[in-house]
Amino acid sequence: MRRLFITLTSIVCFIIPQICIAQQYPFQDTSLDIEARVDDLIERLSLDEKLSLMEHRNPAIPRLGLKAYSWWNEALHGVGRNGIATVWPMPIAMAASFNPKMVEDIFAQTAAEAHRKYNEAQANEKYDEYTGLTFFTPNINIFRDPRWGRGMETYGEDPFLTATMGLACVNGLQHGDNDKSVLSAAACLKHLAVHSGPEGIRHQFDANVSQRDLWATYLPAFEYIIRCSDVRQVMCGYNRLNGTPCCTNHELLVVILRNKWHYDGIVVTDCWALNDCWERDTIIPRHETHATAALAASDAFSSEVDLECGSGLQALKTAVDSGYIAESKIDEHLRRILKLRMQVTEARSEIQHQPQTTPHDAATETFVLLKNDGVLPIDKKRIFLAGPNANDTLMPLGNYNGTPLHTSTISEGLSQHFAMIETATDADIIVYAGGLNPQLEGEELPIDIPGFHKGDRTRIELPENQVNELKQLKKTGKPLVLLLCSGSAIAQENIIDETNAIMVCWYGGEDMGKAVASALAGDCDNFGRLPVTFYKSTAQLPDFDDYNMQGRTYKYMSEKPMFPFGYGLSYSDFKISNINVDIKEMCVKGIVHNYGTKAKCKSGKAVIQVYLNYPKDKYAPKKTLVGIAKVDVPTNGESEFNINLDRFWFRKFNKTTGEMEELVHGEKMLLQVGFSSDDKDLDNFPFKYIRQ
Repeated sequence: MRRLFITLTSIVCFIIPQICIAQQYPFQDTSLDIEARVDDLIERLSLDEKLSLMEHRNPAIPRLGLKAYSWWNEALHGVGRNGIATVWPMPIAMAASFNPKMVEDIFAQTAAEAHRKYNEAQANEKYDEYTGLTFFTPNINIFRDPRWGRGMETYGEDPFLTATMGLACVNGLQHGDNDKSVLSAAACLKHLAVHSGPEGIRHQFDANVSQRDLWATYLPAFEYIIRCSDVRQVMCGYNRLNGTPCCTNHELLVVILRNKWHYDGIVVTDCWALNDCWERDTIIPRHETHATAALAASDAFSSEVDLECGSGLQALKTAVDSGYIAESKIDEHLRRILKLRMQVTEARSEIQHQPQTTPHDAATETFVLLKNDGVLPIDKKRIFLAGPNANDTLMPLGNYNGTPLHTSTISEGLSQHFAMIETATDADIIVYAGGLNPQLEGEELPIDIPGFHKGDRTRIELPENQVNELKQLKKTGKPLVLLLCSGSAIAQENIIDETNAIMVCWYGGEDMGKAVASALAGDCDNFGRLPVTFYKSTAQLPDFDDYNMQGRTYKYMSEKPMFPFGYGLSYSDFKISNINVDIKEMCVKGIVHNYGTKAKCKSGKAVIQVYLNYPKDKYAPKKTLVGIAKVDVPTNGESEFNINLDRFWFRKFNKTTGEMEELVHGEKMLLQVGFSSDDKDLDNFPFKYIRQ
């Protein structure tokens, strides 16, 4: 009779799973300790069910009431690939704002929007990719070379700026205004490590780097954010690092990530990255470092990978069945996975956040004014608009984007501010919307035309047809304003003299057009600064596939660039005074003055930058950014600034130990404070380091 009851119960559960879902297992009791809940669930899972939860597409397990869930979701600059959503400026543009508070607010808004979408998807029983709350963002790889197509997804070339903006993203996305014990969503640091192209060979590329470059350039942003936040996910990259694929790299994932940095969150592979280890492909060259998929899975999950984004479930099962991986190791990975899934999907139904930033204001904060001979701002003049990006509705959206309710094009934005003229000869001023677009630069694009290959660029100059158009427009004798839309630096040696003003507008999000109009009209003066060096020409760059930092970025190049890292103009005339460097308290204080503005607004925003200089270390960078502040200063007034410095950034590489170490007590150094990385824009303050 007992056996018959069990059989009948099983039949009922199979036919009507809702009956079994109602049963209250301990793991379903949210009042219990989460560790106990996870242990209870693991005990109830079969081995096959455990393995199924270690692939990014978690299937439903009806007998336990578990719904399906996809770990793959995007929020690079707003909720991506999931219908109607706010589209903010690309991360490279956010970095140009030099305003981490704004970035944190943007991602807090993103988390709130993501929750509304998640709840709607759950109500409609939609469990597809891009409907969840575990996001594969931010991309904190160092933008070491402007030819890399995915550089637009990063926060620029500098480790400090990248770490600062990446930390703001993580904090905003995971917590926003909410209790820090409650996860709004789960962020993911990617791609660990030393990943920045070339796109065309990324599945076989071996990034060979010195220990100095590894620790001084490529790893600090990862280390800093892990130290300063509770970031819940880290993604390993497609490439090899010094011979070993990143997703099977014991040194990277175990020795450094787990042991040195004490990271205890989830490690997820880049999508289908493990296939690169074993697949033999005549079309896409791959690493081919492992004889079988099972051996690749064994190395990955033994090297602390928890979750595979991909379809390697059978390979993992074979690895377990073959004795390569013990079931106890599977349980260890599963504890991390289930704990995070419970934490993030069981958060309160409505995430609270009071927005501080609009897409319009965010865009204006990111624009960088490189040149202005006095033609800007434009005051009620007749404008002739030209250029390939004037009416492009896709360009402002960048990549990994959502779909906005409306995209403001540059043409639309300007037409709402000025009387638009149809011929250049009748205009008072010409505005040329040039640059690139996300169909030319991006991730592994199917494109191979002069100047562009697989999403990367082969040269960084403006496309030749645009250069010719600018030269023709210059012949009209009318003032010429160039808007550079792009996700990276554009060399201007061959066009700088053709223009009266140049503004870098990046891919500025859904309100880009209106924001451009506001900026040109002088309705705002909150512009950003360059998060990357603007080189004079392609000839100034080392080989693209050379990951040695020598000759790259403001920290290591010896030649003079066209525009230095941190550079940018304002409509206001800013000056700094009363600078006080307090190394014991680790802060820089001072006053910034606004002596007048050409803008219509009543204040301007100055970007103060602090650099550390190593005058006696020939192997160290010339200088390195260690502090920033974006300060609102009233016209003909002044504002105080106080920049706190973190000792983490007061480190240099020790070639004996092969790692970074804090400066020696009493060591003589130099702090430089000013408006860009160029020495002429900085004041010098020698000091002796006080070690605590």
